Amino acid sequence: MVAESAKAFEALEAQARALLDLFARAGYEPVAPAIIQPAGVFLDQVGEQVRSRTYVFTDLAGEELCLRPDLTVPVSRLYLERHPDAGAQARYCYNGPAFRFQPLGPSATHPREFRQAGIECFGAPDKESADVEVLLLAVEAVKSAGLREYWLRFGDIALFYALIDALQLPERWRLKLRHYFWRPPVFHALLTRLAKGEPPETDGLTAALAEKIGGADQEAAEEMVAAYLDAQNIPLAGNRSLREITARLCDHAADLRADPLPKEVATVIDYYLAVSAAPREATEKIAMIAKGAGLDVDPALDAALRRFDRLERAGIDLTRATFDTEFGRKLEYYSGLVFQVEAAGLSETEPVAGGGRYDNLLAALGAPRPVPAVGSAIHTERLLAAVERSAP
Repeated sequence: MVAESAKAFEALEAQARALLDLFARAGYEPVAPAIIQPAGVFLDQVGEQVRSRTYVFTDLAGEELCLRPDLTVPVSRLYLERHPDAGAQARYCYNGPAFRFQPLGPSATHPREFRQAGIECFGAPDKESADVEVLLLAVEAVKSAGLREYWLRFGDIALFYALIDALQLPERWRLKLRHYFWRPPVFHALLTRLAKGEPPETDGLTAALAEKIGGADQEAAEEMVAAYLDAQNIPLAGNRSLREITARLCDHAADLRADPLPKEVATVIDYYLAVSAAPREATEKIAMIAKGAGLDVDPALDAALRRFDRLERAGIDLTRATFDTEFGRKLEYYSGLVFQVEAAGLSETEPVAGGGRYDNLLAALGAPRPVPAVGSAIHTERLLAAVERSAP
């Protein structure tokens, strides 16, 4: 058993060295960001799905920290340490561990500690070229590692946002749908409720408190919530501050007073999110949905088509790929193209690689201006297992 474990570790390390060599030859500088990171950075940026699986702890000085659940945010922070004005272009590559709680228990394909080898491209002004560059390099990497049978899955957050922005609906519901897009079950439940004009589900005490603070300013609302929690002997615990709890209650109060979402708007969104087909077929369906609803999403759709054209010219077989409008709803910092590489024997939830564009992340981390950014990470244990499974 020990010999087998050592052999597997050696194979994983050899694969990682080869991947980093490939990335370095492509112009990506190797970096090694810290494993322990400020918890607030991740809890604010990665979204609920990863947030709930992040290992968070408080050190002896009282600082809340976490084991990094991915490497994109740490590498982004490293970029800002080197370039505080956020005005430089940079390309970094890395290999190292990440950590996530596995609610169903750890397994070979979903371990608590796993390794990622990846690339991040910052500040490239030609976004389409950078998207294509990163995706092609990710595909080249998994192929160079020996992966024979694979296929690509695409999504496009910017295209969904273009659809939402083009629809005639109250700004409140537009922001709400953008916010909950990242949690599909909650999103669809919300869409159904809004279309039916049903009030949000809640218990009587929560509804009463939400109504009470609905018209108050932030300071007064926080005082009322603090008094309520104290009266009920409910301590502040976990990752939610008093401000966050109050904000959610105020949001709930606004939901209770809001007008329903037009049913035809909900129907258009449902039609859009049902699209899953080869990229050419999928974009044709999206164009038909937009035309039928009288919506102009042409700029975002044209950008997606140009990207697919360039990938085909570079040798990517799009007939073996899928454009899935529901895909990409896990890490909330994504803002445009999202993709993953899937392999035989592994499910859609077990990709060997994935990535996408995240133009808003660095500003959220403190950059003085938005920074165009795109990257990809390879789950090296999965890649090694897929390669060994497909070996003759």
